[in-house]
Amino acid sequence: MSSPELLLQVLRTQMRAAGVTYKMLAERIAMSESSVKRMFGQQDMSLTRLAQICKAAGVPMEDVLRGAADATPQADCLTLQQEKSLLANPHLLLMAICCLGHWTLEQVLETYDLTAPECIVLLAELDRLGLIELKPLNRYRLRVSNAFRWLPDGPVQQFFREHAVDDYFSGSFNGAGETLLCLPARLSQASAQELAGRIQQLAGELARLHQSDRRLAPHERDGFTLLVGFRSWEFAAFTALRRK
Repeated sequence: MSSPELLLQVLRTQMRAAGVTYKMLAERIAMSESSVKRMFGQQDMSLTRLAQICKAAGVPMEDVLRGAADATPQADCLTLQQEKSLLANPHLLLMAICCLGHWTLEQVLETYDLTAPECIVLLAELDRLGLIELKPLNRYRLRVSNAFRWLPDGPVQQFFREHAVDDYFSGSFNGAGETLLCLPARLSQASAQELAGRIQQLAGELARLHQSDRRLAPHERDGFTLLVGFRSWEFAAFTALRRK
């Protein structure tokens, strides 16, 4: 579905919810009903006309635009080439992670030793790669879903495994809201698959809370990272002690 088609579909839905028919709309904007239907059918509508229709229908234009953005299909992961492109430039990977955390340009500049022109170039490159849609005033919209994850055993995941895991686990995990668990168990395949599904639900809950807390001021939030692994495994030193 194209962007104009999606936008008008959301507008129609909003109009139906407001109880506004094509005939009613035509009377309010001084057009014939057939002209209004043709305008919607041909998807030929300027932003000025869209604003006029939204006002006449009593539908906030920002609700229509937001609804279309929310309904746009989004990817759950990047392609192999996209991930390789991120790793080719450490600053680009940093900016990508900041965008996934919904950081503003101002927050990035306050936190990292980057200039505004450098950040804008990085945002433009992320737009070209398809991770974000760059908007006026250096704002952006993510082009990936709330269920986004790096490619399993892909370039970024391998990079984190090699360079970030030791740093991550070197912490004490005793801060507010922190926890570290390592729980061994012997499970059937069915039970293991059930628990893997529960972990996916946990990831979804993290995404929900992350989205919800965006309304809070920056100083009311802190950076947390959930690193979860679940697989059939035995510590190599223990494996060496097994009976031959």
